[in-house]
Amino acid sequence: MRQWVLSVPFPLRFLFASQPAVMGKVLGIVYRAIATHLTHKAGYTKATAQAGAVTLIQRFGGALNANIHFHMLFLDGIYIDSTQGSRARFRWVKAPTSDELTQLTHTIAHRVARYLDCQGLLVCDAGNSYLTADGMDEDPESPMNQLLGSSITYRIAVGPQQGRKVFTLQTLPDVGSDNPSSNSVGETAGFSLHAGVAAKANERAKLERLCRYIARPAVSAKRLSLTRNGQVRYELKTPWRNGTTHVMFEPLDFISRLVSLVPKPRVNLTRFHGVFAPNSKYRALVTPAKRGRGKKVKAPNETQDQTPAEKRASMTWAKRLKRVFDIDIETCSECGGDVRIVASIEDPVVIRKILAHLDQNVSLQQAAGLPECRAPPSTGWFV
Repeated sequence: MRQWVLSVPFPLRFLFASQPAVMGKVLGIVYRAIATHLTHKAGYTKATAQAGAVTLIQRFGGALNANIHFHMLFLDGIYIDSTQGSRARFRWVKAPTSDELTQLTHTIAHRVARYLDCQGLLVCDAGNSYLTADGMDEDPESPMNQLLGSSITYRIAVGPQQGRKVFTLQTLPDVGSDNPSSNSVGETAGFSLHAGVAAKANERAKLERLCRYIARPAVSAKRLSLTRNGQVRYELKTPWRNGTTHVMFEPLDFISRLVSLVPKPRVNLTRFHGVFAPNSKYRALVTPAKRGRGKKVKAPNETQDQTPAEKRASMTWAKRLKRVFDIDIETCSECGGDVRIVASIEDPVVIRKILAHLDQNVSLQQAAGLPECRAPPSTGWFV
């Protein structure tokens, strides 16, 4: 698996935040461009080869700013149809070169601009491109648009310092930290494409760390603190090139930053493409769970020995909950024994009776635990 990270210019970040449907269309353009590149590099065509990717859309930057960009975990190769039809063969593809990344970034930028132009969201005038008024689905003067604009451009959204740059703490930058990964980055017209991180098939721990990294939350509580004068101080994970190590917020401005990072309702930030798509006929052939269109999964038999792939495929939601959030719902917190399902009650009338009975018992237990009432002490004793 290889991580492809695409960053877009500031105007497009605002457009994607205000119109998620347009963001979804652009993501499809990006996936098709990278998948076509991998297919042609392997020497096949789109009719005979299939790529696959999982995209996690991140809405935040390192300084708690609104920065919508795509983290795409691509197969580092393609699957081709097997002659037997029961399995697909994988063909590994070499890592992209600097020239290939630059050319691919230019292709993505050109196709995205052409799509936005056809939708009436982009206007080109005298060599400059800018978004039209249709790029905002709300009033330009609405508070939400103002919060998004300030967060994207690193400016203070509310308070007496509104419109100014966010206050930062800086130190002397390192001499050798100009751009160590320039060979694995393609840049064109504000678009930036990075593809320098990959995990081999036997590097499961590295792949898990990569997945946890791109699925991390927006705010790290370990790097968040309050100053003596009540300001919110947030430490950057990696210092910027100019030596910036922290950003400072007033409490109200900090809340506005958090508001701008919340996506709109019913916007899925995890997308599956190609052979990993839920409706793909190849998904059952390339995933350990063998789930896909036209496939029925049988319940695993715990008495039989299972391979590591079968154990991952048969992991229940309870096991996933314990693995990800360290919440064990299969062990009793009182006695430490195993929790068993004794009944499944779905009748609302019966549910209300049981809950009312439990509330009554809890009230009686609390009342029984209270000490007996006593008279107030005599005031004459303290004269």
